[in-house]
Amino acid sequence: MSTRARIAFIGIGNMGTPMAANLVAAGHDVRLHDARPGHAAAQAAAMGCSHADSPAQLAEGREIVITMLPDDAAVRRAMLDEASGLASHLAPGTILLDMSSSAPEATRTLGAELALRGIVMIDAPVSGLVPRAREGTLTIMVGCDDPNALETVRPVLEVLGERIIPVGGLGCGHAMKALNNIVAATCFAITAEALMTGKAFGLDPARMIEVIDSSSGRNFHTATSFPNEVLTGREASGFTAALLAKDAGIAAELARSLELPAPLATASARQWRAAADALGAGADNTAAARFWASAGGVDLAP
Repeated sequence: MSTRARIAFIGIGNMGTPMAANLVAAGHDVRLHDARPGHAAAQAAAMGCSHADSPAQLAEGREIVITMLPDDAAVRRAMLDEASGLASHLAPGTILLDMSSSAPEATRTLGAELALRGIVMIDAPVSGLVPRAREGTLTIMVGCDDPNALETVRPVLEVLGERIIPVGGLGCGHAMKALNNIVAATCFAITAEALMTGKAFGLDPARMIEVIDSSSGRNFHTATSFPNEVLTGREASGFTAALLAKDAGIAAELARSLELPAPLATASARQWRAAADALGAGADNTAAARFWASAGGVDLAP
């Protein structure tokens, strides 16, 4: 592959849009596709790249396929759906770079099926939310069984992230992403509970965050989500409660499938699923703090 990769990019959402734009800006030949009619065409016009409405057109001449989709079921449909799947149009040796958040066992199953067609799959989910996607400073955790394929896509990954961390064979990237997110989800939930309890007792939530963030309870959310979103009422992290609930569920299910005791992961996944269902599709994950607090009769709004 030349330094100018020919990429099919599927999934032009909150994260996919800035990621694809960075690849175009870096000089790669990017062709966009999205399930929403007209969306890929509009984004391609804005970025100055091409788009495709059919699998055959999307696949033509592509060396790398990047998927940035909600879950493994969507990735599977994009690749193997009888009517619209891309895999039957791809040349042997094409690399699928799945940057979605997917169930690791489903990734291994799909990878084995694609291998029969000569397609190499790499899972490379990301962490960093929309601001770091725009900056090209994401953390990328990579699961791959083919070191040569990883070196082929490394120049593409280097456009998208500042830390590219191989974590094991195929599926390990998605396992790592889910486990990272269950830690983050649980930190967020317990921080919300602490603020709810503190405010009910008479403490100021903003002052509580100041204390916690300079003390042993400090975590990503005390540094960012609570001061910037929850306590300002913005609730605009760019990552939905439904997606975080899905990732938390993947982590809890992974522990269950390995017959490991994981009561905190199980409880956290259940709590996030309840919040996501109540808040509805599209709700920002930071809105969960308001939801949980309101159930206790406490208002965390400024």
